[in-house]
Amino acid sequence: MFFQIPTKIYSERDCVKKYAPEWTALGKKALIVTGRSSAVNGSLADVEEALRDNGVEYCVFDRTEANPSIEMVRKVRDYGLEENADFVIGVGGGSPMDAAKAIALMIANKDEGAELLYEKKKCGALPIVEVPTTCGTGSEVTPNAVLTIHAKRTKSSISHKMYPAYALADGKYLKDMNREVLVNTYVDALGHFLESYINSNATDFSRMLCEFGLKVWGDARKILSGAGVTAEEGDTLLFASTLAGMAIAHTGTAVPHGLSYYLTYEKGVPHGKAVGYFLPGYLAQADGAVQKKVLELIGFPDVQAFGEFITDALGPMEADEELMNRAVYGMLANEAKLKNVPYKVTEDVMWGICGGRQ
Repeated sequence: MFFQIPTKIYSERDCVKKYAPEWTALGKKALIVTGRSSAVNGSLADVEEALRDNGVEYCVFDRTEANPSIEMVRKVRDYGLEENADFVIGVGGGSPMDAAKAIALMIANKDEGAELLYEKKKCGALPIVEVPTTCGTGSEVTPNAVLTIHAKRTKSSISHKMYPAYALADGKYLKDMNREVLVNTYVDALGHFLESYINSNATDFSRMLCEFGLKVWGDARKILSGAGVTAEEGDTLLFASTLAGMAIAHTGTAVPHGLSYYLTYEKGVPHGKAVGYFLPGYLAQADGAVQKKVLELIGFPDVQAFGEFITDALGPMEADEELMNRAVYGMLANEAKLKNVPYKVTEDVMWGICGGRQ
């Protein structure tokens, strides 16, 4: 077994400013990669204030795509080089945090083209700081970055592993989150737990994170039925998400994530929502003892009840027969995802994960 989380994690109120003397010391000029919502929830303002108070210059890119593409990464890499940025801060959900990692890699290797992103060779990256403002991706503690590849009409994790130097997790940024985004991202965190727990790479260490985290997730899911989220409830949701990120950092994701990319690219289905549709089927195909353990931890009597919860939370899946056929047979050829599944995935099993043939 192995266990590695080199990221320094601060999970507490106002940690962005409280620990600013540490993380701002990573460089002389920061490139902040974010989306427009961070200007609303206060996270961007906190990061900018922390940088100013510690005498560190910065520049901001605030137009991160919902599913960052290779093209966007190249554009922001050029901007970072023009600004002489020497470290990168991702502020937001999985999209800006993943983009920040890829951009940090590309700036550090300024003479390389976009092909570097998917080349299997060792190379360094600029230091990275992540400030999560959603409760799903866990990107603040993973070494992975998923980008959209338009040429292949899908998404895929880049080949390089880059752990952030710092993760600054403060649940207050979730307080005013759009309800749909909140549900979708929290379901993504559940996907990370399930796909890490039911995984060929799972160890006692990763299962430890999953078993504790699934209980936290299950106890907190009632928050999703409320009218809003308090800062304290945001702390709990973000805690579950970070634990889930730590789990997949050691195992990787499996079939539900792979299938989700087809829905996201072709139908624009948000990532967490797309993952959620395949979780009941993925759990249903697992060993009976594993099913029982997972269901007990998240608080459902059986897979059917879990599936009903997913449908109620996300609504029905919208996917035509042609798309589902492409997803199923595409995943049957995806050795990287299949090798992470601890049971044999036949064509019938894959259709079972998808909820049956169209």
